[in-house]
Amino acid sequence: MNEIAALLDIGRELPVPEALFWVALTLIAGALLGEAAFRWLGLPRIAGYSAAGMAVAAAGLGLGLGIGPGLGASDVPAPLRPQVMAATRLVVDLALALLLFELGSRVSLRWLRRNPALLWTSAIEAAVSFMAVAAALHLLDFEFRAALAGAALIVCASGAVVGRIAAELRSAGQVTERMIMFSALNTLYAVLALKLIIGWVHLDASGDWVQGLSLPLYTLGGSILLAALLHQAVAWVLRRFEMRNENTVLLLLGLILLALTGARMLNLSTLLVPLLAGVMLRNASDRPCIWPRHFGTAGGVLVLMLFVVLGSSWSPEVLVAGAFGALAVLATRWIAKAVVLVLLARASGIEMRQGFALALALSPVSATSLVLLADLQSTHPALAAQLSPIVLTAVAAMAIIGPITVQWGLRMTGEQRLPEASAAKAAP
Repeated sequence: MNEIAALLDIGRELPVPEALFWVALTLIAGALLGEAAFRWLGLPRIAGYSAAGMAVAAAGLGLGLGIGPGLGASDVPAPLRPQVMAATRLVVDLALALLLFELGSRVSLRWLRRNPALLWTSAIEAAVSFMAVAAALHLLDFEFRAALAGAALIVCASGAVVGRIAAELRSAGQVTERMIMFSALNTLYAVLALKLIIGWVHLDASGDWVQGLSLPLYTLGGSILLAALLHQAVAWVLRRFEMRNENTVLLLLGLILLALTGARMLNLSTLLVPLLAGVMLRNASDRPCIWPRHFGTAGGVLVLMLFVVLGSSWSPEVLVAGAFGALAVLATRWIAKAVVLVLLARASGIEMRQGFALALALSPVSATSLVLLADLQSTHPALAAQLSPIVLTAVAAMAIIGPITVQWGLRMTGEQRLPEASAAKAAP
């Protein structure tokens, strides 16, 4: 055996798998679990992707962007940890940008003008949920600023999850369109609320009103300008290239990545830029854009990795520290959303049963919260450290539960169309 090993230039010791080996294994596991969840259990594929992430975290390999106790990639050599965290953050940002861009491209501002009750229903739902979550965190012994910051992190409905599931289940109807509209608005509210709270913390520490007010104004104004540039670039591509062409898809991916890089360099919101660009593109023309699914195969891989990262955003230490608080906050959050949406359902043009279904569809907490927590950690690590166990536990739990509740909500109203897997089984 030694001679054969020497002939093949193989060392006597067993080779140690590289990081790429584990990435490949995770991709395979995620794809298989996603397809199994869809075909055999009738669940959205992203539930299977997240389950693969849960298995990764259970094996002690979870990343969670390096936030919180037990999530510092301790098995990775110290010199490589910054690169691993940066690569993970890039995957999360780009995959989330693709999903938010597609989500924004389905938001019709004309509908808001025709039915202004939608806007104030969304605003009331977000405000009541924010206050309820902040009160719950305060009762859990979080000081006032931490409770407000935690509410901004957790209250947002995940646009990535609802947009992905709406596309996969091919759902259409009043609840689907409100789900997309409200989750887009929730993202806007959450980013601005967190920036206002960070500005208030700066103001409380330094007494500088200019600094306290300039941060949220700069974030919103700068994100709008960068989103407008991205919108113009994408619109130019769409006028001159065929969307079914693979090179066009790669060009669009490059434009979105360039915009994300600019947002990070200028300290703007990597959430608002793609979302607002999609909204601008949708409302600049009467003809909605039909996007290739996930912007092609490369985008599909990014989406899979995004939900694997979300599923792995926990550790035993995080779970022990945050399980009770996360359950209490998630329950409070959903009750607040359900009460408002059911009571205001008829005012916005739907039945109360549809309002309840909409509350189920808006229950996911996902990548948006994780990115906002990472942003908070970069500016106020002590504040983020207090909130990370609850937020990370909530994100990990809802990575699997959230897609299922969205599907329940759409199924309650009959807006979920027959999935292709079910259609294939039904075919003779």
